[in-house]
Amino acid sequence: MNAAGEARAPLAVVLTGPTGSGKSEWAMRLAQELPVEIISVDSAQVYRGMDIGTAKPSQAVRERVPHHLIDLRDPSERYSAGDFVRDARECIAAVHARHRLPLLVGGTQLYLRALLRGLAELPAASADVRRQIESEAATRGWAALHAELARVDPRAAARIHPNDPQRIQRSLEVYRTSGRAISDWQATTVRPPDDVQWLQFALVPGDRLALARVLVARFESMLQAGLLAEVRSLHQRGDLHAELPSIRSVGYRQLWAHCAGEVGLAEATLQAIAATRQLAKRQLTWLRSERAYHVLEPGDPGGIALILRAIAGSGFVAGKPAG
Repeated sequence: MNAAGEARAPLAVVLTGPTGSGKSEWAMRLAQELPVEIISVDSAQVYRGMDIGTAKPSQAVRERVPHHLIDLRDPSERYSAGDFVRDARECIAAVHARHRLPLLVGGTQLYLRALLRGLAELPAASADVRRQIESEAATRGWAALHAELARVDPRAAARIHPNDPQRIQRSLEVYRTSGRAISDWQATTVRPPDDVQWLQFALVPGDRLALARVLVARFESMLQAGLLAEVRSLHQRGDLHAELPSIRSVGYRQLWAHCAGEVGLAEATLQAIAATRQLAKRQLTWLRSERAYHVLEPGDPGGIALILRAIAGSGFVAGKPAG
């Protein structure tokens, strides 16, 4: 109950931050203190067979703490923000029904914004238009398509980085199928139902140079763990291609080009590290535009205690329904 004697909505906790900021480690530390179930907010971890490059939790970790929204799709398939919102809400409700705490962990900010703020009713996807855009990208490059987007929808182009082909493609697809800018569609976004009490935390490193060093070491450790073999296995399947959302994931895209004979391994590695840094920069820019997050320094020794106090203050009691 709150101060007015009304039942509180059940609690869900968000833990986000740029790639390499330590979200998974913090989540497991929270799992030592609370009966949490982790809901992945990662657009690459949804794909089966993409384990090393997505820093997917091991099977042993997943057996110790329940994880959801991992290994949902084959890499040949697509997974949208709308799919995530539907699946995440179902997971949250199921975790609440077990009187446990949903802990949403990941850095895909588009997914989080759609879940927390709502999702616009956009036109249905068109496979034909997508193939046309992918073909144009192969010949003209994504920078040219981003310039086209800037002409037809400058608001969307200002938000979307030229190195973000998935969002460029979707924005142009919406415009070409409907004749209406995706920004106009998004202006009619319907807010989600107010049936969850949210606590939102973001790990934001104060030392960006230290984060850059972490990202270099992280990618090198992925290579040592067999990332190249993982990408080569995907490449050898024969039914995947470079324009799929799965293969466009950071690290996979660059090593895919190496497997295709387009660049050497050393150059692919440098490109992957640069792309990882760019991803972290975009995530940090996105987080700076948000006001609802409690910002924490990843190295703060008191950070976990702060989160635990906030959860206790929300009225959550392990093993009991909210209210």
